Amino acid sequence: MALTLVATPIGHKDDVSQRALQQLRASPVIILEEFKESTQFLRSQGITGKRYETLNEHSTSQDIQSLADLCEKEDVSLITDCGTPGFCDPGAALVKECRRRRISVRSLPGPSSLMTLLSLSSDRLDEFVFRGFPPAETEARKKCWLELRTEKRAMVIMDTPYRFQKILTELNEYLPQRRCLIACDLTQETERIIEDLPVNIVKMDLPKKAEFMVLISPDLKR
Repeated sequence: MALTLVATPIGHKDDVSQRALQQLRASPVIILEEFKESTQFLRSQGITGKRYETLNEHSTSQDIQSLADLCEKEDVSLITDCGTPGFCDPGAALVKECRRRRISVRSLPGPSSLMTLLSLSSDRLDEFVFRGFPPAETEARKKCWLELRTEKRAMVIMDTPYRFQKILTELNEYLPQRRCLIACDLTQETERIIEDLPVNIVKMDLPKKAEFMVLISPDLKR
């Protein structure tokens, strides 16, 4: 049959396409990243009575094989906690296995935290570097920031909500004069967008914890 990657809202539950809802309603099997988060969204859209499977960072290679077996027999949809599947999540492993088996894979486009962040920039960006999550381990993290300091192009970084203030401190320590766009809780009522130098951002009254992404502007002085 097929595997369909379905984009879901990054915050506001109404930011979902009609095609996405049609696919999820028609699909007998839906693969989720986290059961509680995803089923809550599905119920809010009146979608119930499906077979649910999970695919996340704890999934094994055998789990991937079993999910691919399902994709050979059923019209399967894959969703993540929020946004477009396959971006910074384990979806790529299943896509790879489906391609190996020549199972049809398609994507229904929709909300993307990355594209939303880039669209909010005051810079025209013809290129950027996506660096994802800095390492958690202290020495590896320091090495990562030293590498970021030498990169001239615009960069995107993200981290877990509880490291929000840590990231702001690190931006001020390593890149104090690189203008940054901070996007917190995108599309939610608590959304906050800030574009300023880190040296100024660290002085602002910002939450200790938030879902966030950071766009570091290109270094035009070098």
